[in-house]
Amino acid sequence: QVQLVESGGGLVQPGGSLRLSCAASGFTLDYYAIGWFRQAPGKEREGVSCISSSDGRTYYADSVKGRFTISRDNAKNTVYLQMNSLKPEDTAVYYCAADLVGSCLSYDYWGQGTQVTVSS
Repeated sequence: QVQLVESGGGLVQPGGSLRLSCAASGFTLDYYAIGWFRQAPGKEREGVSCISSSDGRTYYADSVKGRFTISRDNAKNTVYLQMNSLKPEDTAVYYCAADLVGSCLSYDYWGQGTQVTVSS
């Protein structure tokens, strides 16, 4: 059974850090581009970051550039999103998704999401 499971969300104060994990089962993440998305209440889902499958190239939304870092550990079949200098506007449900083509353009599998709340 193909599955993506996010973890690592929680409540953090502004300026704090969290590391989200996206663990895959039923398939090997190596061959997929993995993207992170988020959706805040009342807002549309937005792309946050992506790491390609072929050359490991990374992409970031302007709103998180310099604060978030995406990485993959193929041995653990897991992709991470390190989030530093968190702001209240980063509050959202964060999802990871897998793109078989590897291009960070269209996604085949989605996780259920993990809540991130940035508040004092």
